[in-house]
Amino acid sequence: MAVSTSWLREVDRVVRQALPGRCVFCLSACRPAEPWCEACFERLPWNLPACPGCAEPQMGQLKPRRCGHCLAQVPGFSLAHVPLRYEDEVAALVQRFKFHASPRAGAVLVELLAAGLSRPAQGWPDVLVPVPLHPRRARERGFDQASWLARRLATRLGCAWVTAKRERDTRSQRGLTRRERQANLRHAFRVETLLPPRVALVDDVMTTGSTLDALAVACRRAGAETVEAWAVARTPQGKHW
Repeated sequence: MAVSTSWLREVDRVVRQALPGRCVFCLSACRPAEPWCEACFERLPWNLPACPGCAEPQMGQLKPRRCGHCLAQVPGFSLAHVPLRYEDEVAALVQRFKFHASPRAGAVLVELLAAGLSRPAQGWPDVLVPVPLHPRRARERGFDQASWLARRLATRLGCAWVTAKRERDTRSQRGLTRRERQANLRHAFRVETLLPPRVALVDDVMTTGSTLDALAVACRRAGAETVEAWAVARTPQGKHW
């Protein structure tokens, strides 16, 4: 399903006009084109360095390298781009968006994800595929947060987006081990559209990567040759809620 850009641009224009010229984090003055001030932007918990395979934070290392999990079991996606850690101001922003449906918080998350992608990465995907909620959970929450992010990011990048289906209403991933998460999500997704070669998956938060891994497998079954995992924030090891 290709994104229809006209109404998305209008909604985002209204949201931007509604944003005061104040930093979303400290409320100090900032440039109209950006929702943050330079000082707060630099202080954000940037996920550097990180495993290039699954974006696991590797604080304390000088250079990023593939982590033990990726070496032992290669994920269904080839690379992960997750610019921030799920901590502090970023965690609060995600929670305002995810659980309180704040459009301003969502708009800032789109901006942060785009800011964390290099120019070659922004131009790489043929299509974006958001991680879908099961319809029942989407009704309970009132919206599908990954789809909301992906539609707006697709408009920004000038590419299409395609919906996947969640076949099973899997139990919550909270408190599960990596192995339990993988088992919980086996055959959970289906993509009915024939996909082009380059696909980027989109989610708000990446925990162990099990959800994105399962969706990547489904995308490969639908014709994708290379799949990347994109998310705004990565949960540090040992904090897999």
